[in-house]
Amino acid sequence: MQEGEQTPPPMRVDVIVAGGGLVGMSLGLALAGAGLEIAVVDAEAPQAMRAKGFDGRVSSIALGSKRVLEGISVWPRLAAVAEPINEIRVSDGEAPLYLHYDHRDVGRDPLGFIVENRDIRAALLDVVAACPTLRHLTPARVARLTPEPGAISATLEDGRAIKASLAVVAEGRDSKLRAEAGIGVAAWRYKQTGIVCTVAHERPHRGIAHERFLPAGPFAILPMRGLRSSLVWTEREDLAPGLLALPAAAFHDEMARRFGDFLGKLEVVGSRWSYPLSLSHAARYSAERLALIGDSAHAIHPIAGQGFNLGVRDVAALAELIVDHHRLGLDIGTSDVLGRYERWRRFDALALIAVTDGLNRLFSNDIGPIVLARDLGLAVVNQVKPLKRLFMRHAMGTVGDLPRLARGEKL
Repeated sequence: MQEGEQTPPPMRVDVIVAGGGLVGMSLGLALAGAGLEIAVVDAEAPQAMRAKGFDGRVSSIALGSKRVLEGISVWPRLAAVAEPINEIRVSDGEAPLYLHYDHRDVGRDPLGFIVENRDIRAALLDVVAACPTLRHLTPARVARLTPEPGAISATLEDGRAIKASLAVVAEGRDSKLRAEAGIGVAAWRYKQTGIVCTVAHERPHRGIAHERFLPAGPFAILPMRGLRSSLVWTEREDLAPGLLALPAAAFHDEMARRFGDFLGKLEVVGSRWSYPLSLSHAARYSAERLALIGDSAHAIHPIAGQGFNLGVRDVAALAELIVDHHRLGLDIGTSDVLGRYERWRRFDALALIAVTDGLNRLFSNDIGPIVLARDLGLAVVNQVKPLKRLFMRHAMGTVGDLPRLARGEKL
């Protein structure tokens, strides 16, 4: 800025969203679609997020999350690339006992869908580009948030300023803004690394997702469009670097040995990615005129493929509370709004944290008596149809105190 120039006035919006990942962008679109003025501050440039090598992961999208994405006009752009999950088969190594979920036991809808993360990002960006009430500030970062009487101000690293009634932090599990707001977090690293790659195979997968529990952790085979599956291979963190460094042929052999031959000839296509696995849970989901969503509030083990779905339910709940208050002309950043949001979402997150952490600890070992007990448990659940149906509906995100978007209703 030249000497004598005045500082430009801050941008005025209703809500600032700090973080433009899958969850942050979804919230921005939900609110903007309801007529609020939104600024999404995104550290990544759109062209980088559309690049093929940006992210090799896929997301499991539950039926409830699909309804939310439909409600924010994103799902129509994903339908052609989403692979339905018709069945889920859970097995413990080579044990003969297993658990089998079939979508026909609970209705006509699939249990969920597998979509590549880069396709979700591209769809979100396309809808954002056509949304006049959402300002996508990229590449940019929020340097600090400052609560004021009746408002909150965001200062970006490039010096720009934004003022809003509410700020929502969606930066991910290592959120700096969460720490600066004085919100503590319980966190620990699993001694595991997630290895992710895409595998082409000879035989059709028929929309069946496989979760095989091996001593190092779960080995998930997730159906993708065509003769492809996404592999999410949990391995000991001390062994993963060596596996990732193997030449292609040797890596293929290690992968195939765990994968099995039920889909015929296998071929790893594209790059291999790895991600450290950890768990974190914020002590609070809010501070003065600030709310946490997604991994900034809670990050879980990928064992059940529910991390994105948990964040989408945050989006649907917080958006409903904000929109309802806004339509009544009420302040959307008050402690009443934020307290109701936290009470609504905290139990769901704690329950899923307990389930995923417990399953990972239970199955990531080869201790004889524990192996026998868990295999019998799988077999028992497989035979008790009402219990199976309940578990399936939970996985589909269709039970509990659901927000309107997750019920397929308009916001």
